[in-house]
Amino acid sequence: MLLFMKIFEAAVIASSLSLDAFAAGFAYGSKKIRIPISSVQIINFVCCIILGLSLFLGHVLRPIMPDSLAAGIAFAVLFIIGLIKLLDGIVKTIIRKYTSLDKAFRFSVFDLQFMLRMYADPEVADKDTSAHISPGEAAVLAVSLSLDGMAVGFAAALAGVNPWALLIWSLVTNTVAIILGRKIGFSLAKKVPYNITWLGGLILIGLAISHLV
Repeated sequence: MLLFMKIFEAAVIASSLSLDAFAAGFAYGSKKIRIPISSVQIINFVCCIILGLSLFLGHVLRPIMPDSLAAGIAFAVLFIIGLIKLLDGIVKTIIRKYTSLDKAFRFSVFDLQFMLRMYADPEVADKDTSAHISPGEAAVLAVSLSLDGMAVGFAAALAGVNPWALLIWSLVTNTVAIILGRKIGFSLAKKVPYNITWLGGLILIGLAISHLV
């Protein structure tokens, strides 16, 4: 029963994180931007590598931390990330406002402003306006999509979430989310809103509270 709960918990966390990927896929689909399977795999691979590194760091630090401190950090990180995702629309509006002040920003993996702009409007990953996401553009997009996962993975490891279960579920949910999001976006275009990442925020806040009590 305990093993089942650990697997279920990992699935819930992975699903909450994949909502960003779904929203990105929807955005691309609504603008008729193709995401080749090779690019989907790159996005998935990079996201899982970054998630794995954060899980490893949390797993290494967990044994040397007092239980109360580990629980406190896990709660704080999950709650804050959840709150940010809950207020996703407001956060992205602010990012759009301030990153649009400089129209001449340059494409770079290490350009934070570009990362924030992509977080708010994922379709800007199509830098060359070719109507499809190239492997290079997919890699940069993956880093942007991994910003939340990096913090959540660390907190999840401190909270005792099974790291292998979380990684496996992430591989599955990210792939499904991107492909399904694009298909739905392509079919519905802009007839319905695609920003549902606030739901992931509710899930993370719920997990944070469950670990605190």
